[in-house]
Amino acid sequence: MSAATGADRLPPGGTSPETELDSLIGLHSVKGSHYAQFRGVEERLSRVVGALDRISRALVQTAEGPETLVLSVVRAVADHLDADWVVFALCDGALDRTGPRHLMLAGDGTIYAFEGVSRARTPSHMPDEVLNRLNDVLRNQLGELVRPIVEDHHLHVPLHLDGRVVGGLSAWTPHHHVVDSADLVVMRILARQAMVALLNAALLEESRHQLTRAEDAYAKAREQATDLAVQNAELQRTQRELSAVMRQRLVTEERERIARELHDSVTQSVLSAGVQIEVCRIESDPETAARLEVAGQLTRDAVEQLRSVIYALNQSPSVEGLSLGEILDELCSMHMPADLRTDVRIVGRPRDLPDDLQHAILRIAGEALFNTAVHAEATRARVVLSYGDDDVALTVDDDGSGDPGHMRRVMRAAMLGDLAGRHRGLANMAGRAIDLGGDLRIRRSRLGGVRIAVDIPDPAATRTLQKGARSTRPRRTEQQEVTR
Repeated sequence: MSAATGADRLPPGGTSPETELDSLIGLHSVKGSHYAQFRGVEERLSRVVGALDRISRALVQTAEGPETLVLSVVRAVADHLDADWVVFALCDGALDRTGPRHLMLAGDGTIYAFEGVSRARTPSHMPDEVLNRLNDVLRNQLGELVRPIVEDHHLHVPLHLDGRVVGGLSAWTPHHHVVDSADLVVMRILARQAMVALLNAALLEESRHQLTRAEDAYAKAREQATDLAVQNAELQRTQRELSAVMRQRLVTEERERIARELHDSVTQSVLSAGVQIEVCRIESDPETAARLEVAGQLTRDAVEQLRSVIYALNQSPSVEGLSLGEILDELCSMHMPADLRTDVRIVGRPRDLPDDLQHAILRIAGEALFNTAVHAEATRARVVLSYGDDDVALTVDDDGSGDPGHMRRVMRAAMLGDLAGRHRGLANMAGRAIDLGGDLRIRRSRLGGVRIAVDIPDPAATRTLQKGARSTRPRRTEQQEVTR
């Protein structure tokens, strides 16, 4: 064997690739068989390097989606094997959430698929062996396809996922390209990369579905929250309207009751007195008759005034928009005679009360004020409405001549049904309080007369307190009361 430099064998006008390779590796031989063997190894090495380059180019397509990656894998196989046909297919039922499900590449670079690939054409003609292979894989009729197939001009590798075969990658080469073991390795690498990418795509698609479902659920929850807010606002508006109607009806009924009392009792009594005065005037001497004439005129004037008051009471004023304290003011103006001074005071922070609680408060206040005006012979009355943390208290005080002990006995007797309908007012007040979980007390007032005191829990306020917390109800004193 002799050694020679690469320059000794340079052809005229330049260097050939063979000469460049010889100069790089420094291998020289006078034996043609040795050099031919080296050329075979070099060619195989070049093919492997080219295959690795194709694999790397396929790998970087993963981020562009499963269709781009599968196309890159199929093209890498076709370029490496100089293949006439390459088939990629997934079995029915495998990786349902991803695609493409199948793809074919012809030797001229045309891409074919029956569905699911935007950059493919629908096959119109195809070799039987290619079409049969596609049908076998799609229908999951694998048979010997569960193992690699290596023939001179055909190569097939199964696609594995979680230990089972879910598809296949097949290629057919022309007569000048004989398949070897290196081609099998390249095909396996490309098949595995395709499966990893498709699995990632399936997971991503599932994540997108879950995200979409979460977004749909969130949008639906927001829509429901908006609907609930609208419905809640509508409900609150309706409750306010109902509360206003209730207060209007209560004031109207109270005015009608007072009007009936005046018409049925006071007016009739005054008329009867006028009749008696007229009878006495007729039978009296002139001086007495003159005086009785004046008395009769006074009774007639009183009847006219009562009729005017009754008419005014029957004209129901609107109380829409008035607060509970303002309604209590209205009740005082209806019940109190001109010589009886009244005032209404509010303690605590006013809030909206349930309709049944408002109704009970106003009914009890109206009954207590009526008793004060008719029976107590009082010159002063005071109404105090107190808002506690979880209750509402009402007190009606007067400086009249009433006896608390006697009134308590009367109330107990009336509640037991022993008074045959008399003095039902006190029993009605106590019954309203008891029905709402409260109580009514009658005691001596600091003004000198009687105090009617009612304490009723507010269920709406109670629900806002912490569960199980003990209510600390401060003792209300005269100094706590603030004039509204």
